[in-house]
Amino acid sequence: MNQQTVQHSDDSLSIALVGSGGAGVMTAGGLLLEAAGQAGWYGLMTRSSGPQIRGGEAAALVRLSTRPVESHKDRFDLLLAIDWNNADRFAGEIALDHDSLIIGDRDSRDPLPACYAAMGGRQTTVALAALARQIEGGRANMVALGILAGLIGLPLEALEEVAGRILERKGTAAVTAGRRCIAAGAEQAPALPPLPALAGAETRKGERWSITGNEAAGLGAIRGGVRFAAAYPITPATELLEWLAPALRRVGGVLIQAEDELASINQLIGASFGGVPALTATSGPGLALMTESIGLAVASETPLVVVDVMRGGPSTGIPTKSEQSDLNIALYGLHGDAPHLVLAPTSIGDCLFTTQWAVHLAESLQTAAIVLSDQSLGQSRVVMEPPADLQFVGGRRLQERPVADYRRYAVNDSGVSPMALPGTPGCQYTADGLEHAESGTPSSRADDHHRQLAKRRRKLERFDYGDHWAVIEGEGETGVVTWGSSCAPVREALALLQSEGIAVRLIALRLLLPARPEQMEQALRGLRRLLVVEQTEGAQFHHYLKSCYTLPADTRSMAIPGPLPIRPLEVYLRLRHWEES
Repeated sequence: MNQQTVQHSDDSLSIALVGSGGAGVMTAGGLLLEAAGQAGWYGLMTRSSGPQIRGGEAAALVRLSTRPVESHKDRFDLLLAIDWNNADRFAGEIALDHDSLIIGDRDSRDPLPACYAAMGGRQTTVALAALARQIEGGRANMVALGILAGLIGLPLEALEEVAGRILERKGTAAVTAGRRCIAAGAEQAPALPPLPALAGAETRKGERWSITGNEAAGLGAIRGGVRFAAAYPITPATELLEWLAPALRRVGGVLIQAEDELASINQLIGASFGGVPALTATSGPGLALMTESIGLAVASETPLVVVDVMRGGPSTGIPTKSEQSDLNIALYGLHGDAPHLVLAPTSIGDCLFTTQWAVHLAESLQTAAIVLSDQSLGQSRVVMEPPADLQFVGGRRLQERPVADYRRYAVNDSGVSPMALPGTPGCQYTADGLEHAESGTPSSRADDHHRQLAKRRRKLERFDYGDHWAVIEGEGETGVVTWGSSCAPVREALALLQSEGIAVRLIALRLLLPARPEQMEQALRGLRRLLVVEQTEGAQFHHYLKSCYTLPADTRSMAIPGPLPIRPLEVYLRLRHWEES
């Protein structure tokens, strides 16, 4: 441990690693996070890269803490550059101040970018590349890891254990070189300016999960019963599919890479029609292509789940950055009156629960469910406590025995009619996109159309969603309503306000469609003012809330588009000034 470390008054430490393509920034950030979990800490790592997706500049943004965290702070304690090539492109994401420590390579041909120098901070250099060259097979990113471990008080044995496990697939020489580089870096730490050290690091095994939102969504799909997936790769949803492919094989399922999004969504409909719970993952451009077939699933009452890992839009937009601007297309993008489900996880870990719940709801209600994750949730990795393994009761209602007069779309109070799988004796029916009578026979009669429209709407409105529809925390006369990845910085801001004795209620919606007016009325009761927080330019969420719910007279919008994340301080200051006014 660096002998000059001082005890940190905060309970977390924020570190930014930057470098050009191939410098190993993401590898170093991932190893640091894993080792911190081994040492008993919690943590978060988000990834940032240029529009070229692969091969360009990269940044690994890591926050380590003695408590669970899913949002970054408003400033970074340390910026370490393996090289400065195009590092200025991350200046909007990496905020520094006079207490921050900036470390660069002593032999770098690129100078410290002016944007970082202007932020202040203590500047120093280390011979990263030179130290790595002294070790056969050495890498500068491994030297940087050793420096970080020495600066923050991370036990070297935890880092060496994790590095050895990750590098062993490259052979014994790679493991040896990695450990030697880590040790060489740690030897440099005592001579560097001090950093606050985190307290309470104790080696604990089996008590932490390291998981991304995409991996959590994949696990939620498996736990929910999904056994078929078809998809076309697209950033930032591809990792979900990469995780699902081997996982599905292990449980007897299959993933097919289709030739495009149109094929994948139609393959889902076919699999689900045959009785197999099915899911795909995509992003905004892919969702736009799928909307016609999602409408077919709604009309034919065929269950399926689409996970939309949102990115900056419109069009190709910013594939590597996050935004919540697919909300409108998810809510309103199907032509005709097409009632369906729209859900959104409230955290990285909640991607598991929300996706599992979405599968359960789609199967139980025989309809399409869209899950709105995003790049920030999907590609970020968190060290967290293991979530509960929840088992939902119920599933698809099937017609398993022959009946004299089988009516696939029989109108009833619940709106959910038994579905016969292909081959069920005496239960053949027509299933297509045309409006139909109760038997499934195509019909253009007004009474058939009206009855089926009401049936499809009624089953979603009358279903008991329980308390899962939203996360509601805190009390007070001021409230914040938000959703998705915006929940994390809002929670961070409200914790700070609470520490100052200011009570603010949080309402984080998990079920966006159908609207829950009675439950929302209860959640809003007693509030005099409400702040709506979202990551869009057009205040899509605010407008949607106004169209469905009666909000307090003093309701204000805080709509900030991507690609920069919403910062806790922005929310804190908005609420603090509101309280003081």
